[in-house]
Amino acid sequence: MSATKIFCKNRWIPVAACVVIQFCLGTAYIWSVFQTGIANTLFGGNNAAAALTFSLLLGVLTFGSTIGGRMQDKTSPRPVIMIGGVILGLGFILSSFATPAAPWLLWLTYGVLGGFGMGMIYSTLIACCQKWFPDKRGLITGIIVSALGFGGVIFTPIARALIVHFGERGELQTFFWLGVIFLVVTLLGALFVDNPPAGFKPEGWSGPVANRRNMVHHQDFKPSQMVITRQFYLVTLTLLLACMSGLMMIGFAAPIAVAKGLTMEVAAIGVMIIAVFNSIGRVFWGYVSDKLGRKSTILILLATTAVSSLFVSAVPGLMILVLIGIMGFAYGGFLGIFPALTADFWGPRNMGVNYGIVLLGFGIGAVASSYIAGYFRNLANIVEVIDGATRVVGTDLTKMQPAFVIASLAAVLGIVFMLLLKPPALQEVEEE
Repeated sequence: MSATKIFCKNRWIPVAACVVIQFCLGTAYIWSVFQTGIANTLFGGNNAAAALTFSLLLGVLTFGSTIGGRMQDKTSPRPVIMIGGVILGLGFILSSFATPAAPWLLWLTYGVLGGFGMGMIYSTLIACCQKWFPDKRGLITGIIVSALGFGGVIFTPIARALIVHFGERGELQTFFWLGVIFLVVTLLGALFVDNPPAGFKPEGWSGPVANRRNMVHHQDFKPSQMVITRQFYLVTLTLLLACMSGLMMIGFAAPIAVAKGLTMEVAAIGVMIIAVFNSIGRVFWGYVSDKLGRKSTILILLATTAVSSLFVSAVPGLMILVLIGIMGFAYGGFLGIFPALTADFWGPRNMGVNYGIVLLGFGIGAVASSYIAGYFRNLANIVEVIDGATRVVGTDLTKMQPAFVIASLAAVLGIVFMLLLKPPALQEVEEE
């Protein structure tokens, strides 16, 4: 019996493999564990330059998603995951060789190679699982993308332990061993992933029902057809604006918590909190969007993001952990719903490449938010001259708050775009 026939009898097998692989991709969301060490070790304390590594990974991820989505649409997910896993693993392994004399090597390896490999895998896993669960598209998308967030929970203590163990250049040595783990997991996990046969329908499910609330249609748009629709630009721009606040907090959760007077150990818990709530939000809001509708759910999340972003510098002490959880919960919801919205609007057949193109908005938002947050983080540094050397001795978060005000305004603009959103007209599609 072929693997595909086995999967047809239990469609949760490929989903389980995808979840394990997604755990590895979740390391994207623990960057703040590395931020301060990398800034001091490689970039002379320049937080914006260090944060560029994180933004490059997320930005290039979108290009990898587009190419990986196209490849898996034409072939199958297995070879795409393997190729992406090799690129991702090697990117992290090679990043361990970066030095203060050549800090750009980190941008090229962790940022560009790591992001490209991660993107190839990311969109491929989502598209594959949606094909196995056409009857529960919002829920299954939430489960798959939530694994990305839970990967942060798994790898945060691992990364912290490795950094402490290796001491000097601990962050870079940690990248090496993470790369080894990624190689092993992706190559083995890919063996259990495949698309369902053509025409596959779950037992007892007759097919999709057109639904104006969730804006579901029966037609599949080619990428060239999707990008000429007005809805593509509204969805892509809303995704760009919606994720800025969450990305800022993901990149700087640990330094912000330390600035509130918390220890590094407690700050690391903050990183885990945003990872946990990021994951829960993807499943919870994906499920809610199946019931309430994608548009209504996104509007709720945008309003939550706009308000919560204004309180980063105001909340005291441990309350920052609560705020981190709220912001992570909303951010996770966006990444749980937009893949389902993409499939609803433009069909599941070309979902891999179509969502990869939509993710370009996310990539631009990632680069912009990391630069903005890094810029204001540098302004927030409190410096003193100690023994003739200028050192950073603290952070004035009121000077970093403007970054989150910008993110709040971006969420408000996203609300405007979402209110203008209507489903694409059926006559816009050229039937094959």
